Amino acid sequence: MKILVTGGAGFIASNLVDELVSLGHSVIVIDNLSTGKTENLNKEAIFYRLDISDKNVETIFKKHRPDIVDHHAAQISVVNSVSDPIKDAQTNIIGLLNILTHSVKYKVKKVINVSSGGVVYGDPKQLPAKETLPFDPLSPYGISKTTGEYYLRFFSKVYGLKSTSLRYSNVYGPRQDPKGEAGVIAIFSKLMLRGKAPTIFGNGRQERDYVFVKDIVDANVLAMTKGDGEAFNIGTGIPTSVNQLFSVLKTLTDFDGEPIYGEARKGELFRNYLDSAKAKRVLGWKPKHDLENGLKKTLGWVRSVND
Repeated sequence: MKILVTGGAGFIASNLVDELVSLGHSVIVIDNLSTGKTENLNKEAIFYRLDISDKNVETIFKKHRPDIVDHHAAQISVVNSVSDPIKDAQTNIIGLLNILTHSVKYKVKKVINVSSGGVVYGDPKQLPAKETLPFDPLSPYGISKTTGEYYLRFFSKVYGLKSTSLRYSNVYGPRQDPKGEAGVIAIFSKLMLRGKAPTIFGNGRQERDYVFVKDIVDANVLAMTKGDGEAFNIGTGIPTSVNQLFSVLKTLTDFDGEPIYGEARKGELFRNYLDSAKAKRVLGWKPKHDLENGLKKTLGWVRSVND
């Protein structure tokens, strides 16, 4: 099949592109390289450096007429969305609408949309969070991801466009950028391997659900043929505090120091982890990597690119 992957030079989507190419699909990548990297690009994929909100996106749809669109391109920082909600909306809402509009026009068979189980539920009243919880986003990023799911429903009902939304928990693994604020594991890993103390914002007791990128890739591949019209949590269901995360990495990296504690960040949730039973039941998906195993693979990659 012909598969268009937006954000395909980024951390998560580049891992997906590699898998799709290995499965024999023809892959087209759109990425403006604002956070994606050319070194992440698969050489067998066709690449266009372009913003997803650009009107010239249509020329790519017209030329290649993809069967499936896997939409990963996004502004993903909660903190940045709070400081610049207009830019967040421009990418996560206007950009998505540009992709969906042309998906309808050029008869795309299905769109896989990346949402976020970490933000669409707000501060969950029930944990682990299930898909049946109401939307209650607390940041512009959460609002834009929630709005995106509503637009998918609209395009499905009015135009018959098939779609599946995947609500990721906190994704980590090879190619995650340690320079960005969102990738705590990549940030901690690089610093601790260099013998430097990472900064924990808040008291470190805040909990997240960390899922390895290869498991995320599996969920996307399964969603190509399953789960039409549905949204799925994609996470491990296991809460890990930032303090616990630091402790595991301290052992794996032989770091002999302690973390620096800083002021808590505005707009970030204190506790969130996901119930992925629906994904197991409908998609046949479940995570294959526990945290320690995933961290070992991540550290191996960090060492390889910093040698």
